[in-house]
Amino acid sequence: MMKKKNPLRTYTHLVDFLDEEIVWRKKELADLRAVIRRREFSGTRQMALIRSGVTMLYAHWEGFIKAAASAYLKFVYNQRLAYNQVTTNFIALGMRGQLQSASHTIKASVLNPIAEFFVSGLSSRCDFPHEDAIKTFSNLSSTVFKEIVHTLNFDYSLYATKEKLIDEKLLKLRNDIAHGEELVIDLEEYMNLHDNVLELIETFRNEVDNAASTRHYLRRQTP
Repeated sequence: MMKKKNPLRTYTHLVDFLDEEIVWRKKELADLRAVIRRREFSGTRQMALIRSGVTMLYAHWEGFIKAAASAYLKFVYNQRLAYNQVTTNFIALGMRGQLQSASHTIKASVLNPIAEFFVSGLSSRCDFPHEDAIKTFSNLSSTVFKEIVHTLNFDYSLYATKEKLIDEKLLKLRNDIAHGEELVIDLEEYMNLHDNVLELIETFRNEVDNAASTRHYLRRQTP
């Protein structure tokens, strides 16, 4: 059954979307974890299930981060704010194309409109790409994830201690499995990875929720 499209206009819309996204993912992973732990599956059978489990953990890690980050951008976009009302990350996102063009030219025809925007265009409605702005490149490393966090103006320190886990335990294992390499991953290692990935997903979900509820996207006016 196709899910009803969420307009993501209000805080309630966003929370409902986040809850729907995380519930089905957690249930699927919990079901898979339960199967992996069953006593009748051992040896090569259990190893095959663990390998499948690692790929599913990665899929839900990438899938949730992309879905939740994109939903937050759409939510902010739907607030219909002006550039001078939002934090600078949204201005950078809205000006990304122009800034990329300007980085390789000294032409006044390119640079002058950008300068004019920063002088008189900040009162116009903030317009930035929100449908496809979040890129994971099917390879959500800590470096790619860090850029997503900064795109949203979130606090990356919450994830800094998990970089090795993301790159060496989750992404590398997934890539090695996808490339057909034979790996031995014991049950305890998989269970720890499962718990850590769910913790990362929950942390990001809470950060999106908190940013929306506190209107973190608004520029703080100095007295």
